[in-house]
Amino acid sequence: MDDNAVSGSTSPSTSSTILNFEFRGNGLEYFKIWIVNILLTVLTLGIYSAWATVRNNRYFYSNLYLDGENFRYLAEPLQILKSRLIAIAAFIVYSLLSQHYPMVALGLAVALIFAIPYFINQSLAFHRRMSAYKNVQFRFKAGYGEAFMALYVWPLIGVLTLGILYPLAMLKMHQYVVRNSAYGTTKFDFTATFKDYGMIFLIMLGVAIMFGLPAWAIMTFFKDAAFISPIILAGLYIGLFLYFMVQTNNLFFNCLALNEHRFSAQLTMLGLGKVILINGFLTIITLGLYLPAAKVRMTKYIASCLEMDAKGPLDNFAAAEQDNISALGEEMGQVFDFAM
Repeated sequence: MDDNAVSGSTSPSTSSTILNFEFRGNGLEYFKIWIVNILLTVLTLGIYSAWATVRNNRYFYSNLYLDGENFRYLAEPLQILKSRLIAIAAFIVYSLLSQHYPMVALGLAVALIFAIPYFINQSLAFHRRMSAYKNVQFRFKAGYGEAFMALYVWPLIGVLTLGILYPLAMLKMHQYVVRNSAYGTTKFDFTATFKDYGMIFLIMLGVAIMFGLPAWAIMTFFKDAAFISPIILAGLYIGLFLYFMVQTNNLFFNCLALNEHRFSAQLTMLGLGKVILINGFLTIITLGLYLPAAKVRMTKYIASCLEMDAKGPLDNFAAAEQDNISALGEEMGQVFDFAM
């Protein structure tokens, strides 16, 4: 076991060990992969993009460590290429029909809306199936109705109730993703409640009123000081964005469990804000060339905030039966722009 990957203490009574996630990637190293991927994708008119996807994912998976062992990405480029070609062919057919037979294209668009939950299920199943840790692959298996409720019905209820039930829609989405996922044959669990999500939104609403109303009053009644209002509103927007990202991510991981093993996250507004600020500044002044390093920096930060409270060894999980899941769902999502 890598000493740097483990912190905290082991309690003899509970056999509880705190294991830290660690991302060991390097910005310059990933930049070389990224730039080669772009050049070869352009030179091959997009055909190399399947190999580029696999190289990118394998780099990030292989550099993510838990308990001194890295994750693995198992997909092969040809699997992705075949599904990508089918998805692009479907998109071309749809585009041609929309120009010459608008009613047929409309019918296909409606059919696609109802097909999206199926493709999302397939996409998540492929992603999990191609992810492995300690030679055990992950799994995802959800029904069409469950995906339809999480993707359409609960968000619609959130809108119809003017946002009051949007925290419930978010909870249902996370439950759909987590409770249908498994590590081998062992399912993940998610213990968050509507109250947990509701408190996040209530605090955001309170802060928005506390700072938004004075900004509005200054802009309306004190014209000479009106220039202050945009500054207050910009700061309010950034603060609420950071608060939402930090609190929802921490809540997600703090309520995630795999059998008796639990996860936790300690993202902070200061830490996340610093990473976003540096990434944004360097990406702008380098005209986008810093993007690969920015992705590495963000992954390093998030991994450094995650830990697992392991109740015993992680070697007792059984591998699930082999099943064949194509990458078609994922590729359809990317081509038609509905991927999760």
